[in-house]
Amino acid sequence: MATVTTLARAVGGASNPGRKIYLVEKEIDLAAAATAKGSALAAADVIQAISVGAGTMVINAGMEVTATPAGGTGTVLDLGVTGVDADVFVDGFAFDSATAGDYAQNAAAFQPIVLGAADTIDVLIQAATTVSTSGKVRVWAVLMSVGEVGETEGAVATRDQLA
Repeated sequence: MATVTTLARAVGGASNPGRKIYLVEKEIDLAAAATAKGSALAAADVIQAISVGAGTMVINAGMEVTATPAGGTGTVLDLGVTGVDADVFVDGFAFDSATAGDYAQNAAAFQPIVLGAADTIDVLIQAATTVSTSGKVRVWAVLMSVGEVGETEGAVATRDQLA
């Protein structure tokens, strides 16, 4: 098992004072992931896709095929947070039989996740006879910062106090 870390999208949106829900995405190219790994991808390999800051809720995440895969047989992908729940968002997406424009459906046990520490949303190659040598997926995530807001009340100056 190997973890490809060089393709991950950087953390973003943490400075949003309005606490709005926001969307982030990163396209993962399987050929680029194999190059970054230094050898062919294999079952149990993890590709880090989106970096998520501490105190962030991952409301949902998913995958869309943006370039039809080729060169593989039996490639099955999961999407989740390795170490928390590796297939919480997508479980058992048959990548080799997908075509551009196909979306992976949420896992039956899907639920939002709140991250107490910074982590990544990862693509896990769950199984494969031979992993696809080409093809791309757009990994997307709907996030919201739920960490402490900090001081929300204005300070009262001594001069503003009634005597």
